[in-house]
Amino acid sequence: MLSQYIVFNRHSRNNTIMKLPFLLLIFGISLSSAQKTQQLNKGQASPIASLEDVAWIAGHWKGEAFGGIAEEIWSPPLGESMMFVFRLLHDGKVSFYEVGHIREVDNSLILQLKHFSGDLKGWETKDETVDFKLVKLQENKVFFEGFTMEKLSKDAINVYVLVGDKGKEEEVLFKYERVRN
Repeated sequence: MLSQYIVFNRHSRNNTIMKLPFLLLIFGISLSSAQKTQQLNKGQASPIASLEDVAWIAGHWKGEAFGGIAEEIWSPPLGESMMFVFRLLHDGKVSFYEVGHIREVDNSLILQLKHFSGDLKGWETKDETVDFKLVKLQENKVFFEGFTMEKLSKDAINVYVLVGDKGKEEEVLFKYERVRN
């Protein structure tokens, strides 16, 4: 067994650890072998960035993860944010959703999200979000704390998410292809 927890933000005000009993057991996960996610060093500030630096994320993306189908839809930059929705389907049913955005804050970027079960019951408290601060930008890559997005081509991206309990974290790879409507 890997872990029954997903660590979304090791630096949140409550050191948020989301319990997902049996999720990792039920779905199984594909783990990448090389470390693709990064963290800010203590006291390190996020670099200067704008939404135009990550506008390549916009689109409708689909792939396999957790033994099911993962889907993300990202809007282009508008109103100082890029919004997104995510859903994970297993055996034709929604396991969970995420709703969130990347926002420009203090001349940098932050990715924030909230989770919902398949029946839209929220996981986080009313005013709580799961926050990923920007660590660095590279050409065709954006590194948030524990969350990396990599453009492989105009029609393929990889997303790496750090999962696990503190000290036993692993990366989950989401391989996405662009959905053409």
